[in-house]
Amino acid sequence: MTSYSDSFLRSVLSRTKVVAVVGVSTNPVRPSYFVARYLSLKGFTVIPVNPAYAGEPLLGTKVVESLSQIDAPVDMVDIFRRSEAVPGIVEEALSAFPETLRTIWMQIGVEHAEAAARAEAQGIDVIQNRCPKIEYQRLFGELRMGGFATGVISSKL
Repeated sequence: MTSYSDSFLRSVLSRTKVVAVVGVSTNPVRPSYFVARYLSLKGFTVIPVNPAYAGEPLLGTKVVESLSQIDAPVDMVDIFRRSEAVPGIVEEALSAFPETLRTIWMQIGVEHAEAAARAEAQGIDVIQNRCPKIEYQRLFGELRMGGFATGVISSKL
């Protein structure tokens, strides 16, 4: 399922406090970087996960190699990886955060029905093919009509 009600998405974003971003980049022009940065600016605790950058500083913390290396409770795992990598990430998340994990969020273009069903069978909410930054902006009134935020360039510029 990739159709979600606004109330469901708002509820997920409102209850979430700690987000592990799997596949984050340290390159500020990459979508994974600016989504992680945006979430941190909105008050979420962001834990960056990427073996290629493990140990490097990012957003006031250090990048960790894998979810299993996180020793803090995580509410949501945001996946910036190809769809074929999702099953392994979901299994690791379920194992690493059995008491606190509430949401698996797969970024735009990322979907995996079997992994989603596995997480949902454990009582985890799953969102596929969506971006939490875009949804947060849309649902919490940060998108301005007629401006860059909506992708429409005003002739008044």
